[in-house]
Amino acid sequence: MELRHDGAWYHISPWGLSWDDENYYLVGYDAEAEKIKHYEPTTYKTMKEIFKRSKEKYADNVFILEKFEPKGSFKEITYSQFCKDVIGFGTALTRKLKLNNDRVIIIGENTYHWYVSYMTMLCGAGIAVPTDKELPENEILNIIERSRATAVIYSTKEAEKIKKIVDAAEGVKYFIQMNSSQEPDGKFIGLDYLIEEGTALVDGGDNSFMDIEIDPDEFKVLLFTSGTTAKSKGVMLCNRNLAENINAVSAYVNLKEEDRLFSVLPLHHTYESTIGFLLPFAVGTSIAICQGLKYIVPNMQETHPTALLAVPILVETLYKRITATIKKSKKDGLVNSMIHVTNALKTVGVDIKRKVFSEIHDNLGGKLRIIVSAAAPIDAKVGKWVQDIGIMFLQGYGLTETAPIAALTPEFNPKVGSAGKPVISAKAKVYNPNENGEGDILIKSPTLMMGYYEDEEETKKVIDADGYFRSGDIGYIDKDGFIFITGRSKNVIVTQNGKNIYPEEIEMLLEKLDEIKEVMVYGKEPENNSRKEAEELIITARVIPDKEKIIKSFTFWFAIVGIIGIILNLVSFDDISLFIGLNPILNALSSSKACCDIINSTPYLWYILSMITMIGYGLVIDALKNLIRKNNSLTLH
Repeated sequence: MELRHDGAWYHISPWGLSWDDENYYLVGYDAEAEKIKHYEPTTYKTMKEIFKRSKEKYADNVFILEKFEPKGSFKEITYSQFCKDVIGFGTALTRKLKLNNDRVIIIGENTYHWYVSYMTMLCGAGIAVPTDKELPENEILNIIERSRATAVIYSTKEAEKIKKIVDAAEGVKYFIQMNSSQEPDGKFIGLDYLIEEGTALVDGGDNSFMDIEIDPDEFKVLLFTSGTTAKSKGVMLCNRNLAENINAVSAYVNLKEEDRLFSVLPLHHTYESTIGFLLPFAVGTSIAICQGLKYIVPNMQETHPTALLAVPILVETLYKRITATIKKSKKDGLVNSMIHVTNALKTVGVDIKRKVFSEIHDNLGGKLRIIVSAAAPIDAKVGKWVQDIGIMFLQGYGLTETAPIAALTPEFNPKVGSAGKPVISAKAKVYNPNENGEGDILIKSPTLMMGYYEDEEETKKVIDADGYFRSGDIGYIDKDGFIFITGRSKNVIVTQNGKNIYPEEIEMLLEKLDEIKEVMVYGKEPENNSRKEAEELIITARVIPDKEKIIKSFTFWFAIVGIIGIILNLVSFDDISLFIGLNPILNALSSSKACCDIINSTPYLWYILSMITMIGYGLVIDALKNLIRKNNSLTLH
């Protein structure tokens, strides 16, 4: 592959094995200590620096595509318009509303004004507090109080929820509604109104907002990681954390101006707000905003994205739907054969995958070339399939605390199944590995957070004296430096004989069964000393079945076994019709003289059918009937 940088970086040996004072092994991989060849990375320090550059360089490029009317068409908004709105909004906030470095809640679905609001904060208007729109009123209020926010920017869809907390949110001076031109009315004001007011000041020569100097290490973003209770953690990020994410990704992935990202994940998560927003903005790329999960395919067909940021469940859902359609059309054999053929051709430099699998590509917009999965492990089979049909499959790894990227699979050296290599500025190591090399993943990176908000004690627990962050993930690092995540340290089940069981691995295996919708594996204490080893945990899987899939999968066999059972008078019609709506067929066959004559004239057939019926009905139908009729979930031991 042709790389932007023709040279290579030479460093000391990347691997080390040593003892520390507590006598445990410390095995690590340092991306800076490997002789590697990668794209030449960018060297940004702040988002303000990126903003100024993109404003000038990509002014005429389309930045945002969004449907503002459900049945309308996608509207295109250029970099020039976006930057003008950011400057206008920032000027109004700082000059009109006198908000200077205040904490500002941003809450709402992915929409143009969310992007404007977040960038305005990063460029000097205040400290952004991105908040989950799914939170109930009391938890939103909790975040407002904990962050000491003085303004709340909210989408129109959240208006009713916000109105309910206005009186209780005494510290909030302004409630700013997106897509609203409302003039000041008590604490309420429209965002469009503020943009107009600020733009008028700018047109009159006010450059105060653009003159604000940004300290790369200044606190600029506050994110609450899990829930909003008093025990939840607030992650503090600075401009350098975000800029270093862009620098890191630029070394592993060559995103181009002509690319288009498809935004489907919520922006209040750093995965989407950093990699799905700030990164493409730095490159001059456009972003198409999805209307919602049920609109993914039609929106992709309308906007023709080239890249998709996803979580495993989204990729797996696409995989299952596409493969199910292929199987239904009885083309699965042909597709599998063509996968083998195109893979063989690709090894000798001939890549015809997009042409061969054009029908699949067309369903996804026709131009999709990259899918990035992150946030959780994914079945390697799914990632391999994505590559097999001609789409580059990459995996990222990180946390909110790393803003979020800590590792990524390079597009020029992907390894499906891994969580990626530490990004070029990062180091990763395994703390106290077991006999399989698995242990706690530790990360050191310039993307690492400033610390937990107002919680120095908790910060010291997770960041050691050498600057390594305890991720809470269990995994190993292979000889090539790729990280593999096998579970979460908090979830590990330790058996009586000291064996570590990682629930995530078992869950991933069980989720391969189409008949299982959701599953949770955990260690359950035995009830009433039901086991001899009363102290040993029982590895338990809590399963929510997919009833529709079960019925579809077994309908044919239900019918066969049921028909035989009715003919032999071993089961009642009502038992069988519970599962399948074949009343007329079953009635006809069960009263058929021809069927009875065949059975009566062949004695051995009677016994064979009896055995099939007893086994089939007893083991299959009865079990599944209980599953479907009586349970919403099932415990397996």
